[in-house]
Amino acid sequence: MQVDSLKTIHLFFCKWRCKAISELMINGQIRDKEVRVISENGEQLGIMPVREAMKLAQEAELDLVKIAPKAQPPVCKIIDYGKYKYELARKEKEAKKKQKTVEVKEVRLSPNIETNDLNTKVNNAKKFISKGNKVKVTLRFRGREMAHVQQSKHILDDFAQLLADVAVIEKAPKLEGRSMSMVLTEKR
Repeated sequence: MQVDSLKTIHLFFCKWRCKAISELMINGQIRDKEVRVISENGEQLGIMPVREAMKLAQEAELDLVKIAPKAQPPVCKIIDYGKYKYELARKEKEAKKKQKTVEVKEVRLSPNIETNDLNTKVNNAKKFISKGNKVKVTLRFRGREMAHVQQSKHILDDFAQLLADVAVIEKAPKLEGRSMSMVLTEKR
């Protein structure tokens, strides 16, 4: 019985604490005695008690938002909280739009590949690299082909040589289990 009540209390405090950290504290949520206050147009108003800062914010019909909670004393700014939150969301959306994800495409080869097949795989790898992706070239060994691993390494070297004008080797050929692989990236 007592364990359940402790869990409930712990969950309540965890939710309160997590909410306070994930979202900025505003107005009545600010529990500090003194804070450094910045006005809506960016000028420093100095260090003052929270009640006085709240009065200034109410007179300007704006919110007191704790911007830097870790600072000594914490930094609060008098701003329109809804507008501030909207601006942050818009900036985050813009940053997401500008970032590019790099995919790793895989090209599989076998030790007894013919030259025309190799050229086809090279052309596919060139397409992947020109789109900005990385290419993982895997040479798979089956059965008795494992006895001739070192003789087959030249296939990966030839593959890299054929792509030398557009790509560089990021990760050198390495034997992992029954396959040897290397990673190629776009030449800068």
